[in-house]
Amino acid sequence: MRHNCISLVSLFLLLALLAGCSGQQRRYVIGVSQCSDDEWREQMNKEITREALFYPEAEVVFRSAGDDNKRQIHDIELLMRNKVDLLVVSPNEADAITPVIEKAYSKGIPVILVDRKIHSNQYTAYIGADNYTIGYNVGEYIASRLQGKGRVVEVTGLRGSTPAAERHRGMTDALREYPDIRVTASVDAGWRRDRARLVFDSLLTHAPEIDMVFAHNDRMAAGAYEAAVKYGREKEMLFVGIDALAGEGYGVEQVASGQLDATFIYPTGGDRVMQTAMAILTGKPYEHDVALSSALVNKGNARVMRMQTGQIRQLDEKIDMLDKRINHFLTRYASQRILLYTCVVMLALFGIALFVAVRGFWTKNRLNVELSEQKKQLEAQRDQLISLSRQLEEATHAKLAFFTNVSHDFRTPLTLIADPIDQLEASRNLDGHERSLLRIVHKNVTVLLRLVNQILDFRKFESGKLKMYLSEFDIAGEMNEWTEAFRTLSYRKHVHFSVSAAPSDEGYTMIADAGKLERITYNLLSNAFKFTPENGRVELALSQFEHGGTRWLRYQVSDTGVGISAEHVQHIFERFYQIDVHYAGSGIGLALVKAFTEMHGGTVKVDSAEGKGTIFTVEMPMKQAGTLAEGLEKQAVPASLKEGAVLSAGQGTVQASPEAGEDDRRETVLVIDDNQDVRDYVRLLLEREYRVLEASNGQEGLQQAMKYVPDAIICDVMMPVMDGMECCRRLKSEVQTSHIPVMMLTAYTMDEQKVQGYECGADSYILKPFSAKLLQVRLRNLIDNRRRLQSFFADRSALKQESISEVDKGFVEKLRELIEARLGNAGLSVEDLGGELGLSRVQLYRKSKALTGYSPNELLRIARLKRAASLLASTDKTIAEITYEVGFSAPSYFTKCYKDYFGESPTDFLKRMKE
Repeated sequence: MRHNCISLVSLFLLLALLAGCSGQQRRYVIGVSQCSDDEWREQMNKEITREALFYPEAEVVFRSAGDDNKRQIHDIELLMRNKVDLLVVSPNEADAITPVIEKAYSKGIPVILVDRKIHSNQYTAYIGADNYTIGYNVGEYIASRLQGKGRVVEVTGLRGSTPAAERHRGMTDALREYPDIRVTASVDAGWRRDRARLVFDSLLTHAPEIDMVFAHNDRMAAGAYEAAVKYGREKEMLFVGIDALAGEGYGVEQVASGQLDATFIYPTGGDRVMQTAMAILTGKPYEHDVALSSALVNKGNARVMRMQTGQIRQLDEKIDMLDKRINHFLTRYASQRILLYTCVVMLALFGIALFVAVRGFWTKNRLNVELSEQKKQLEAQRDQLISLSRQLEEATHAKLAFFTNVSHDFRTPLTLIADPIDQLEASRNLDGHERSLLRIVHKNVTVLLRLVNQILDFRKFESGKLKMYLSEFDIAGEMNEWTEAFRTLSYRKHVHFSVSAAPSDEGYTMIADAGKLERITYNLLSNAFKFTPENGRVELALSQFEHGGTRWLRYQVSDTGVGISAEHVQHIFERFYQIDVHYAGSGIGLALVKAFTEMHGGTVKVDSAEGKGTIFTVEMPMKQAGTLAEGLEKQAVPASLKEGAVLSAGQGTVQASPEAGEDDRRETVLVIDDNQDVRDYVRLLLEREYRVLEASNGQEGLQQAMKYVPDAIICDVMMPVMDGMECCRRLKSEVQTSHIPVMMLTAYTMDEQKVQGYECGADSYILKPFSAKLLQVRLRNLIDNRRRLQSFFADRSALKQESISEVDKGFVEKLRELIEARLGNAGLSVEDLGGELGLSRVQLYRKSKALTGYSPNELLRIARLKRAASLLASTDKTIAEITYEVGFSAPSYFTKCYKDYFGESPTDFLKRMKE
């Protein structure tokens, strides 16, 4: 409901915003670049602005260059960067401004030139009067006023601008017909009044006779008049200008007052500029060159012109006033509309809020009833959970008590097993096989005794009966002795092992329970060695630090093993906790480490990253409070705990796989198990009949299987790095190993795990503990069953009947197709076939032999002989022709092979066919 309200409010606000902004949207932007900011161009800008009122979709931006070429180029480029839709340009000087206008035009921006032109035809339209015609008309007016005789001075606009050049050319052409009229001087005043005054002032000093002054605009004519007034010569000459702007001080007013003899109308055409611009932008027809009309203004019509322009100016002012009022009304209208929409939205919100409040009130009443019922149910469940918790606690204590009693009971039979084994090992009547079996039993009895002792100690700690035996000793010296048992293990596992103590002036003498610290060391090192691979590193480092004004010991065991994920680190010290089913262990060793550390008032933590290693850090005070045990330096640690820790850590060691001799015809069996004793036991059972390879985890096992392609694989389910399920699935999906039968070993009896194993492709399951005879019989059956499938290659129908995988069927079919396609190639080799199938020579040989009973060479030879027999029976080709066609290199060798396979030579076969 809340989301619906928010959506509705958003919709109303959006409509109000669109309504308020709809009248202010602009679709076109027109940039106007004026070369100057004189009154004539101000009049043009006003006309453009006024005409733009009829096009609300257009926005006009004005820029003035102040008679500066560089500034005007910058203005035009700025308008281009701002992405205007159309440019209106009055070029200052044609040569300088032409390139930038061509640049804009080439980018697709329409360009309208006003008043002045450029030296290029790359523009869209031109609007302005015909300056040549105006100049010509001025020349004729001069001739008329001077009656064909006199001296004339010309004050020109900017020489580089096109109006100045065209007006000068028009006047000159008109005066050619009047030889008695001479232009005595032509000076450049740059369209400016002040500059015209200066240049004409200078001219008057050395020009005694001047009959008429022609200025290219009214401003320059007024400047020349002011210079003549200075010298009192204004009555000697006539002044003519161009523009005829209305207004006080402008051209029409100057003619009426007598300052100027005449002026010519030069229309601004701002309205035509805007009309042409919008026609271009909206795709309507327009004129490429718009010529504005001109006319003479003298004393005869100046008064009428002044009156008309005055009325026009009043109308313009009224139009401006009306525009402002309209804008004001539009603004008020938009504000009122927004206010109206806001009120509508507020009313809608109020209605929605009222509806929500009423519905919330009803919902609250209903929820109160439901919550009351749920509260009663929760209270009943809470009471039930409290009762169950008490029952569970009682059951847990009863189980722990039973477990402790059973553990006590284990010690007696284990002792009775261990001692007779020691005596049997001392006997000289045992052969090597029997002695190896006894060694395995002895090792596992030791490990089991260590586990039983740890369980009993942990039970004592939980019940508060585990005691501290304090003694004073040098922890650094003792550490070298405690770790000695692991050095041999480090050499055997090829692990770099080091023990170090940071230098300390006060030494490492401490008061603590040495026996418990020794067991902490054994458990941490056993754990580190167990999960550190070959060529890894295990380090034990001692150091001291100050904490609360006392000295503390920091004791770190680090390794570069498989590491622990963040998910499991927080539970690693809980009792009986295992990371997952892929890692063996009871889960009590680290719980004991934490228990012994807390008994010393210390802490233990672990830092680990999966795949990068683990660091266990134990911190405790150097001096424990309490009484030293009398006559006891330290608590003795049972030998079984020391030996069991080392044996547990070394269970993952893998011996090098034996290489088969040339005459070794035994089948090969790969045993994959992370427990060294299990691998040793299975090897002892099988080594007389099979060649046995070993791997300590699924990843190593997969590599061994790919390398040696064994005849069968025995694989444990729970292993580190890669478990048995994943290993089996990978074995069955690889072409090199998909045919190998896999027997799974597991200590779990759950049917779900068996189903999962069979889904991964397992061929058989055996539960631990297993019978040696059962293992041997099942293994032999798996290998024999696989050999029964070898005959399917000769019989295509068997492919559909025998229970082989689709991967193996595909392999055999592809091998058959390759052989049939290349029968005629006498140089075809096993390497060539293996390269096509992605297998090495050894892998192809073993897989082909396992699936078909024939080597690749034998398969190739049989296929060639069968094709040859078919050709002998169905064609008239000679034996030699058939020999080379089926890929044999010589007829004599073909004859020998044919007779060996079919029992008769090709010649005998042909004779029999003829008979």
